[in-house]
Amino acid sequence: MEQEYAELFSDEVKNALQDALKDMRNPVDVYVFVDSEDSNCQYCSVTTKFLEFIASAAPKDDNGSLLKVHIVDRANQNDRKIFEEFHVERVPTVAFYNGYIRWTGAPLGEEIRALVETIVRLSQGESGLSQETIEAIKSKLNGKVKIETVVTPSCPYCPYAALMAHMVAFEACRAGKCNVISDVVEAYENQDIAEKYQVMSVPSIAINESVEFIGVPYEENFINAILEKQKIS
Repeated sequence: MEQEYAELFSDEVKNALQDALKDMRNPVDVYVFVDSEDSNCQYCSVTTKFLEFIASAAPKDDNGSLLKVHIVDRANQNDRKIFEEFHVERVPTVAFYNGYIRWTGAPLGEEIRALVETIVRLSQGESGLSQETIEAIKSKLNGKVKIETVVTPSCPYCPYAALMAHMVAFEACRAGKCNVISDVVEAYENQDIAEKYQVMSVPSIAINESVEFIGVPYEENFINAILEKQKIS
């Protein structure tokens, strides 16, 4: 596994990451959930190393890297409460914003682009969503929503869908609601979820357990579907 991903840790990749992350402004906390005692977690180690590698390429301030990586190990008794707080059940999981923004499975391959762009946007406090979408989230999105974006590492379109879903969750939190969970699910590592949604093509986007889009939706259609599917308690 380590040799398979050796090219991830090259100087060329580090230079590309430095360029992509140079516009970070404020610190960003990322939590990497692993289980050092789970021999079936093939991607736990490479996910940890790669997030630390990204942090080494991020801009620095007086307190070190602007990307703060927190390793949460289920094998550590003290870390289990963080699994519960973030509602994380699977490893590896990479999470931001108390788990409202996450990857279930390793964010490698094409998903690296979405991961890096998510970090930059969170650092800048700018979602990149249209003003109309932001206003709709503020005024109309009051129910609970779980967005599951099923992806594969080789899918060039998946990062666009992942990023849009993550930014909806970010704007919901920024509006003081934090009622949207955006979960980007790696299909090969989580085949039961892919089978549940009968995924034949990626990205496949489920909103509150109903597949609404196959492919990258237009932003307007996406937010309309989220508003329609929200669960008002």
